[in-house]
Amino acid sequence: MADLAAAYKEETGIDITIAGGGATKGIREITGNQADIGGACRFKLDSSRVEASANMIPVAWDALVVVVHNSNPIDSISLVQLRELYRGKITNWSQLGGADQPLELLIRKGKISGVGYTLRQHLFEDPKASFISKHEFPSSGPLEKTVEKNPNAIAVTGIASAHKRDFKILKLEGKEPSFEKIRTGNYLLYRPLYLVHNRHSPNSRESNRFIQFALGPKGREIIRKNDVVPYFDGMLLLQKRMEHWKQFVREALAKQ
Repeated sequence: MADLAAAYKEETGIDITIAGGGATKGIREITGNQADIGGACRFKLDSSRVEASANMIPVAWDALVVVVHNSNPIDSISLVQLRELYRGKITNWSQLGGADQPLELLIRKGKISGVGYTLRQHLFEDPKASFISKHEFPSSGPLEKTVEKNPNAIAVTGIASAHKRDFKILKLEGKEPSFEKIRTGNYLLYRPLYLVHNRHSPNSRESNRFIQFALGPKGREIIRKNDVVPYFDGMLLLQKRMEHWKQFVREALAKQ
C-alpha cells in the first residue's frame, strides 16, 4: 500500500496518509466513516453487521509464508505439519526434523485477523477453529520482529512484509513462494487482497481514482515488485483455490 500511495502522489500530487492495524480495522474504519480507503487481506464477514456495507475491490493475490529465525536449520514444512502445529500437537523442533528445542508458535490475536482468518479457512475449513499458542500479537509487525530475534519462534505472515524482514521463509510442501508459483496456484497458501472504498466520504471520487490507479498498468507493476500477484494476473486462482483445499482437507483427514 505504501508504494502504491507514493507512486500515486508522484503522479497526481495527492498525498495519502497510511495507518496500519490489520484487516479488521481496514474494513471497519471504512464502514464507520473514519477513513477514505481501507486495505484488507480478508473478505468482509457475512456474520458482521458492522462489515456488511463494505465495498471491497480485489486488487491482488498474496501468499502466506511460514517464517522462522535465520539460524533455524529447517527449510521446509508440509501442510499436514502446519495443521498439527496450530492444533498444538507439534511443540518441539525435533518433530520437524530440527534440534531438541521447544517450539514457540506466534499467532495474531483473535480469530478474524487477515492471517488468522485465512489460515483457519485453509487448514481447518472452520473460521472459528482454535489455535493453540501462548504467544499472541495485536498486529503482524511485532510478530515479525519477534521472529527475527527468537531462535525458537515460528509464525505465518504475508509475503510482501516478510521480504522486508531479516528471517528465513520456509518452503511449503517443498515449494518456494515465488511469483510464478503463487500466480499459478502451485504454492498453496494464497489469498486475495482488497481495497475498501468509502462511497460516503467527501473524498470518494479521489479514492476511486486511487483504486483505478492500483488496478491499472502502473499499479500492477508496483504490486509485482512487492512479490504480490495483480488480481487479474491470477484469475486461475479463483477456481484452483477451492479445488486445492477441498482435496487437501480430504487427504489430510484420511491420513489421521
